[in-house]
Amino acid sequence: QVQLVESGGRLVQAGDSLRLSCAASGRTFSLYVMGWFRQAPGKEREFVAALSGSGLITYYADSVKGRFTVSRDNAKNTVYLQMDSLKPEDTAVYYCAADLSHPRVPATTSHGYNYWGQGTQVTVSS
Repeated sequence: QVQLVESGGRLVQAGDSLRLSCAASGRTFSLYVMGWFRQAPGKEREFVAALSGSGLITYYADSVKGRFTVSRDNAKNTVYLQMDSLKPEDTAVYYCAADLSHPRVPATTSHGYNYWGQGTQVTVSS
């Protein structure tokens, strides 16, 4: 069983930066593929970013490419989502997720992830 705990969400203004963290349990964190998803009110959960266990392979949604950066510190069992140039449309609950199936490449759909955190709210005011 893997537990994921997100933190860092808060109210910010458009153009601001914010870094989300996701702390994971488990002794083999470096083997977990990690993903970030978000869900805005009235919308379906959508993919934001993902990275491989080594951190060398990363994927981003087109809507965040160039503004968001996903990274990980395997020594701290933590994955990060650095969000720059935030826009009001980035407002959502952000979830981190873990895939322990050792895929060849990170999944970009929610179906590819086995474990989920409880989410952290990010609100971007205009």
